[in-house]
Amino acid sequence: MGPLNNIRVLDLSRILAGPWATQVLADFGATVWKIERPEAGDDTRHWGPPFLKDRNGDDTRESAYYLSANRGKHSLALDISNPEHQQIIHQLISKADIVVENFKVGGLAKYHLDYDFVKTINPQIIYCSITGFGQTGPDAKAAGYDAMIQARGGLMGITGDTERSQKAGVAVADLMTAMYSVSSILAALHHRNQTGVGQHIDLALLDTQVAWLANQNMNYLVGGQVPERYGTAHPNIVPYQSFVTQDGELMLAVGNDRQFKACVIVLGQAALADDERFLSNHLRVKNREILLPILVALFIKQTTEHWLAALSEVKVPCGPINNLAQVFADKQVQHRNMQFELDHLSAGKVPMVANPVKFSKTPVEYHKAPPELGADTARVLAELGISPPQSD
Repeated sequence: MGPLNNIRVLDLSRILAGPWATQVLADFGATVWKIERPEAGDDTRHWGPPFLKDRNGDDTRESAYYLSANRGKHSLALDISNPEHQQIIHQLISKADIVVENFKVGGLAKYHLDYDFVKTINPQIIYCSITGFGQTGPDAKAAGYDAMIQARGGLMGITGDTERSQKAGVAVADLMTAMYSVSSILAALHHRNQTGVGQHIDLALLDTQVAWLANQNMNYLVGGQVPERYGTAHPNIVPYQSFVTQDGELMLAVGNDRQFKACVIVLGQAALADDERFLSNHLRVKNREILLPILVALFIKQTTEHWLAALSEVKVPCGPINNLAQVFADKQVQHRNMQFELDHLSAGKVPMVANPVKFSKTPVEYHKAPPELGADTARVLAELGISPPQSD
């Protein structure tokens, strides 16, 4: 049943940040009503290829992108610009605990779906707005997209090699905003359960991107120096980066002096542990340009498998740099049941990636594949005693 089994969520969001947040809530047991435009649906339904194949091997209307963020939801095909459909959505809001939306600032007011109107229908509602730049400020009404947020919010400035900045391989600004959305919604829900009072949550992708730079933020604020790009290396720990081996690469993560000593012994250069330039992490960071070329020349002498086995034996953190085929073939990933399947109306089965949370008392249970567009409209409205729309 999940810890949120009695919670109802009205999902007015599209693309990734909002849908990822509501998928997490669905995984935790909440009932999520996903409101989608009739015929078109969530934009990401069309963001392919690849598309899910049906039983005949033909493309369905569900892209892999859409499938990644919409498990466990009920799709209701309702047009927010249609007054009759608005009334139906208002009835859903009256029965909901949470609303999640990611329209431009002020964009829902003309549809009577903004917070000020919604709270007159349901004063206890938790209403979460996700935008690029927040509800206030000079750029509040500007559109915000993940890649530009990664750039403007500083992530790209610390990601990449010395020659060029890089964005992350997935939309991390969206995903982190989604996770902040989940935690803030649950905090507001706890407050409401104590006081009976709902509230509006204002979450911005830019704010989130600035906030989660963590130690890099503090490196700048405390040290006064703009952080550099180090590729796979760490600004505060050495050696902590990837190394090329005889047949590939590995990631080394030496976190303390004991691990450094064990590492250089394995590499056949025990004297490095007693070298006055490398006695502490502080000194290794200071002298990284001396130490790293030495290590580079040592790692290239053996295969990745050799070094992984030898370093793991002496408890030095290290790992392979896997592609996704290797990730899902990893025995630990398989043991943790991170891949599974759900029944799907058109495809028969659809592969899914599990929620990583392992509850001891209320385990995550997966009951519903990402829905086809409008698949649940009639059933959900009937169950709630709401008359279906008479107009398109």
